Amino acid sequence: MDLVAVLEERARTQPERCAYIFLPDGEGREVRLTYGELDRWARAIAHRLRAVAAPGERALLLCRPGLDFVAAFFGTLYADLVTVPVPPPHHNRPQPRLRAIAEDARPAVVLADGPLFALREHWLGEAPALADALWLPLEPRLPGGGHGATDAEPPPSLPMTDRSAATALLQYTSGSTAGPKGVEVTHGNIIANCAIIASLFGHSPETSGVICLPPFHDMGLIGGILQPLYAGFPVVIIPPLAVLQRPVRWLRAVSLYRATTSGGPNFFYDLCLRRIRPEDREGLDLSSWQVAFNGSEAVRPETLDAFAAAFASCGFRPEAFYPCYGLAEATLIVTGIERLRRSTVASFSKAALAVHRARPAEGAGATALVGCGAPGPGVGVEIVDPETRRRARPGEIGEIWVTGPSVARGYWRRPEETAAGFHARLADGGEEGAGPYLRTGDLGFFHPGDAGDAGELFVAGRLKDLIILRGRNHRPQDIERTVAACHPALRPDGSAAFAVEDGGMERLVVAQEIERARRDIDHEALLRDLRQAIAAEHEVQVHALLLLRAGSLPRTPSGKIQRHVCRALYLEGALEVVASLGPAGGGETSLTDRPIAPAGDRMPLSSTEDLT
Repeated sequence: MDLVAVLEERARTQPERCAYIFLPDGEGREVRLTYGELDRWARAIAHRLRAVAAPGERALLLCRPGLDFVAAFFGTLYADLVTVPVPPPHHNRPQPRLRAIAEDARPAVVLADGPLFALREHWLGEAPALADALWLPLEPRLPGGGHGATDAEPPPSLPMTDRSAATALLQYTSGSTAGPKGVEVTHGNIIANCAIIASLFGHSPETSGVICLPPFHDMGLIGGILQPLYAGFPVVIIPPLAVLQRPVRWLRAVSLYRATTSGGPNFFYDLCLRRIRPEDREGLDLSSWQVAFNGSEAVRPETLDAFAAAFASCGFRPEAFYPCYGLAEATLIVTGIERLRRSTVASFSKAALAVHRARPAEGAGATALVGCGAPGPGVGVEIVDPETRRRARPGEIGEIWVTGPSVARGYWRRPEETAAGFHARLADGGEEGAGPYLRTGDLGFFHPGDAGDAGELFVAGRLKDLIILRGRNHRPQDIERTVAACHPALRPDGSAAFAVEDGGMERLVVAQEIERARRDIDHEALLRDLRQAIAAEHEVQVHALLLLRAGSLPRTPSGKIQRHVCRALYLEGALEVVASLGPAGGGETSLTDRPIAPAGDRMPLSSTEDLT
């Protein structure tokens, strides 16, 4: 089976059934698209694409979130092209991500919606590699479901039995620890992962969904657009920027459309807590919500507790929270909890975690982690010592290795990185070594719980993010949590801890966003309090502490903090520093105290160009 066959079958048997509902402004006016209309629109796009590009060539999608993106995506699949979705660029900002993807993918065609197509000369200046591609405007959907092009059958495509092995898309990684790489995801990978999601989440044609994640990101695309088509249920699409501007729009859509499944990264839930006032909750009915998935880099137990308490009066149930783990290289999901079961929150010794051990503990020396469930059907997960490539013993933390039908083919045009990352073998797996496995670069461990004999997966950070000070390992998430909890003016999920070399030694630097609304804060006193809290909690000295403008931390399209980018900006002296204690970066060493920008000058979350 492949995605083309799924849509063709839906269009043949249920042509009038609603597939997608788009809310352009996040509320109010809606635009609906049936399976039959989507099939005809995709065929019209494919008819044009097949005239200019051969099967297997890349088609770059330059489309804003909405039904145009959905039609363009399926049009490229119908034409047997490899889809390359990218964040819609902003005219007045540099576009390093677009440039990097264009140079790597070398698309034969660029399919752009009207407003973005009109600016093609500007985008060529930002990404010269796109000059070799043929640019096509995406023809709009006309009243009554017709299209500007002939609703014709596309030319014959690959046989259905062969398409499952063909590459469907290049899903460029978010770049949380390195530059973006194109993950080759096949039709078979997508179908396998959609089956896993449907099984873990309990999806069926009776499900109702709301999605407000970027469609060019794996969670938004696979989970938000392709999963509903696979399982046969309608989904409401909200532009991410509409939710960033007014988070209550997300919950109002869940309430109005009686959604049973919806979610996003951890910071979406934090955003609701910060920006939805008690009076905005009036009339919200979240009792239909059964799967509130949370798949961010770090699922925070305090976020789960606070959200459940804040929206209990609206009918939200704590057991609806659904922590899960996945990554683009595995198409999307890897593990998930049992549906409608309370999330597992367990506390472990910080000292033990620092030496790669998971030892249950309570009190001041412990940190709470959220379990991400058990592997989905057909998925294998091993915890492996990354140096010896041997299975970790119970209670040991190691690298998470994954195998299964939804593990992608590899990295586009990167054979050495593909061999190292996708073809790993266990040293204790027999003569040839068990595998091949995907090396995720994530650290984790299994802890006994309700997930079965193997226990539940707990994610403990990333290999490249570990901070090693005087021979001790420190998880940046633990330090960031300590900092964010020190004062209400400090943003949750708005902190980055990383190490820099100074005098031949690794030193700790912490950058923290500060709420712009708080103008009555003694920055110097706050910084000294933060330094003391870090020393008391983690027994380390901070080399530099920086308070940053709200929304200025670099993030991936899914909202993850890019610690390596933050570190590079610090070394360049390019962070938007409000106040600092210790070197402010780029050679600056004195305490700075700069005025906070007016509230209306930019969005409250960074990288909004990746979320629109």
